[in-house]
Amino acid sequence: MFRRKAYDRLLAWKGADDRTAMLIEGARRVGKSTVAEEFAKNEYESYALIDFTRVDAEFKQTFLDLRNDLDGLFLYLSAALGVTLTQHQSLVIFDEVQMFPPAREFIKHLVADGRFDYIETGSLISINANVKDILIPSEEESMRMGPMDFEEFLWAMGEDALVRMIRHAFDSGVALPDSLHRKASRLWREYMLVGGMPQAVAAYAPARNMAAADRAKRLVLKLYREDIGKYGGLAAKRVRAVFDAIPGQLAKHEKKLVYTQVEEGSRSRDFMTAFAWMREAATVNLCTLAEDPSLGLALSADDTVVKCYMADTGLLSTMAFSADGTSLPDVYRQVLLGADGVNEGMLAENAVAQQLAAAGHDLYFYAKSSNVREERMEIDFLIVRPYPDAAMKPRISPIEVKSGKRYSTISLDKFRAKFASRTGEEYVLHPRPMAKKDHRRLLPLYMSFCL
Repeated sequence: MFRRKAYDRLLAWKGADDRTAMLIEGARRVGKSTVAEEFAKNEYESYALIDFTRVDAEFKQTFLDLRNDLDGLFLYLSAALGVTLTQHQSLVIFDEVQMFPPAREFIKHLVADGRFDYIETGSLISINANVKDILIPSEEESMRMGPMDFEEFLWAMGEDALVRMIRHAFDSGVALPDSLHRKASRLWREYMLVGGMPQAVAAYAPARNMAAADRAKRLVLKLYREDIGKYGGLAAKRVRAVFDAIPGQLAKHEKKLVYTQVEEGSRSRDFMTAFAWMREAATVNLCTLAEDPSLGLALSADDTVVKCYMADTGLLSTMAFSADGTSLPDVYRQVLLGADGVNEGMLAENAVAQQLAAAGHDLYFYAKSSNVREERMEIDFLIVRPYPDAAMKPRISPIEVKSGKRYSTISLDKFRAKFASRTGEEYVLHPRPMAKKDHRRLLPLYMSFCL
């Protein structure tokens, strides 16, 4: 199994004094079940894994019949699954718990009993579709798990030492030596194409087989499209239209979603249900316009103006360049070589969005349209970070993503001029080595996971 940050969060949960169950939720195929079982194997004497996509009707009925007889229930689980459960030393995993909601509701009583620990896993789209008839237990906490970020990708590629060097460089403000910068940049380009879906990384890592990674990604995309039809309900048509339009929208200079280009004659309100579904499915990262940037970015959010990024950049590269699967496109080779003629802006910006989302940031951007040129600007991302020049008090940090080595920072200059009292450290993410200019840090793209 690949090293995942979710494992560390599970360790913190296990070591806490609070008595709760942990629900691992997220998009399909991001590794939720794998990390839960690996955690069980390593951190407990024994574990019981109940996969509710595989158990039969008799198992479910027996589970229901024994809810008032916990001694009998645990004996039954031990016998049916062939495991020995030891009090305070065993873990019970309810895998794909959305397929049997009564088990999730019963977590309240199982946690109160206190004999064992409990982890649940589930996909968000079907979790939220199957809770209307149950009481969500307050004894349940949750964590979202997504595709692998760049740091996890480097771990999978055996580059642990390089990860430590990148973090040290970010913290110390001293750029990596040129040789390591070139190596990290090459691996970042690989990541933009392979992405962070565990199946794709597993196919790619042993021999850097891009064709195998592409096959794995196409299978995931097929599954996601099937889920839209299965769970999308009345919004399925618009969800599918937005999903398929993402590469085309991101390829444009103006990356905001234009509704009429997705569906002729449509308006923003026509897509609100579709966006809500896509947020639950966790297959996209929606970046919302903040009309009046402040520490409470959500307070001025306009949910009708969004940029729609794929949750995994590797899936985006396959959608954009290799959807038919007949052969690997030449653009892959050009991206890997860092060819000057390739416009990597779509992939770079999507990959940065993926890093920020993985780090726990809600995604916001700022844009100002005006007939006056001096007032027009667009900032790719806004996050809140401690500002060293303000005694580490939080400030808005604007982020610009630049895929080419030649660029301007006019929008950043205008943003600071307009929102000086709210603005902290600015970031330019670009292909060059790290540098600092006054209140602006210029970071190589591969350092975006550090923010």
